[in-house]
Amino acid sequence: MASSGTPQRRWQAACPNCGAPVEFASAASASAVCGFCRSTLLREGESLRKIGESAELFDDHSPLQLGAAGRYAGAAFSLVGRLQLGYAEGSWNEWHALFDNGRSAWLSEDNGSYVLGFEAPPPAGLPQAHELVLGAQLLLAGQAWTVSALTLARQAAAQGELPHAPLGDAQRQFLVAELRNNSADEVASLEYSGPPGSAPSWSLGRPVRLADLAMSGLREDAQGEAISSKTLIGKTCECPGCGAALAPKLDGSQSIVCAQCHAVVDISKGLGQDLAWYAQQANTLEPLIPLGRSGTLALAAGGPALPWQVVGYLERCDLPAADSEDEQSFWREYLLYNRNEGFAFLVDTHEGWSLVRPLTGAPKGSGNNTVEWQGRRFKALYEGESYAAQITYVLGEFYWQLRRGERAQVTDYEWRGEGRVELLSREQTGSKGGTQEISWSHGRKLDAAEVGRAFKLAVSTAALTRDATPTSGHGLVFKVLLTLFILGVLVMLMRGCSQDDCQSYKQSFGEASNEYRECQRRTSGSGVRLGTGGGSYGGYSGGGGHK
Repeated sequence: MASSGTPQRRWQAACPNCGAPVEFASAASASAVCGFCRSTLLREGESLRKIGESAELFDDHSPLQLGAAGRYAGAAFSLVGRLQLGYAEGSWNEWHALFDNGRSAWLSEDNGSYVLGFEAPPPAGLPQAHELVLGAQLLLAGQAWTVSALTLARQAAAQGELPHAPLGDAQRQFLVAELRNNSADEVASLEYSGPPGSAPSWSLGRPVRLADLAMSGLREDAQGEAISSKTLIGKTCECPGCGAALAPKLDGSQSIVCAQCHAVVDISKGLGQDLAWYAQQANTLEPLIPLGRSGTLALAAGGPALPWQVVGYLERCDLPAADSEDEQSFWREYLLYNRNEGFAFLVDTHEGWSLVRPLTGAPKGSGNNTVEWQGRRFKALYEGESYAAQITYVLGEFYWQLRRGERAQVTDYEWRGEGRVELLSREQTGSKGGTQEISWSHGRKLDAAEVGRAFKLAVSTAALTRDATPTSGHGLVFKVLLTLFILGVLVMLMRGCSQDDCQSYKQSFGEASNEYRECQRRTSGSGVRLGTGGGSYGGYSGGGGHK
């Protein structure tokens, strides 16, 4: 029963379960999900056979929907199907993009952005699933790749038209491995969903922006505004901690913090589900840059200034080893959003300010505690030592699923030249048996005055300025100087007449400075200490791969 649609493409048949029409935009598509009864249908010649039933998709606020269209590399495509994959920490979508020339691709989510990937024949020498090790280097088809994420996933639900029949068992788990290219901004996906011993599926993708794809037909909210503008007016739910209204503003948010009771709520499974959450003690000190504040910053030195809005705020600290003499350090990260560029992190440490964003590719190790990226050699800081970092407090909303006491193992790198400083940060999360990921961030150092101007902060430059010299806490000279400095500060505080135990910090850095605020928190019994080491240059990059 061929339809009279586009020649050699469109095909239609009746659903064998409910009789509703099921249309195929491509004659090459192997299966579809009935939009009326959710039967999973396998195409066999001119007929359809029911092979199962898809679970109901949950509303994850994606701006994409079936029928949305765009262009890539001059070729037109439309979204005709979707797979919703679940894993222990949440879920992600993979949209089947069908081009007018009959070629299929997958538009997938990647660290708050998007990747457009094309399936290809698997290269020779692919390892078996049990042979993959996080961080291992692989040479495939003449290119160097790093194993950057290992995730046990399952096909939770499906929608529309698909190039392959979905798995029949929605609970069966399979390994999805993400490989990052060491020389280009590319990501490869290995999916071990076939029978044991069979070759995995292989796809290659590059980062894309919805604005560059000239997308049309995106979802709209009740006011007729495209959801891709990141406004979800009317999409609310009750905070499970206090009952206050939660209203996420980002279409891809996985976590949101209640403004009333500061509970951290997991909304990765949709607003209509039973919401997991955890409580956190309210912090009486507000971020230097308020949530919702907008400012303009250039991603690259000398590049165009772009508008950014603060949508999330994190406080993090390092965790020195029990036998270490290093001082603990604390820093802050502001999650920024730009409609076209996606997400970036504005990082405030005692070593200065930086603006970084997640990479799709991965730098290549070059020995002697150095890595190469885009033709530049970055040197590891702190004598090449990594450090454990923990999230201690959050505000706003985030594109990954937050977990209490979330930790990462961090290594920072730096490149200096041409009158600027560029930064790389490697963060490793997860443990064997669960989701494991290595994510990289790249960016630049910022002058404190630039931050103040960008966000129109009514504080002095001194309140924003940090010591830009790395002070990792290593070396005898540093420890002696640090000890003398601390003793000097204690003497000044003991001699002070004021009732404010942090008067010296207030005079030196200003009342709005983080130094003064940290001292107040410490003396109030919170246990916070002013640190001089560590301080991740990279923003946390949860999610990972096509998640």
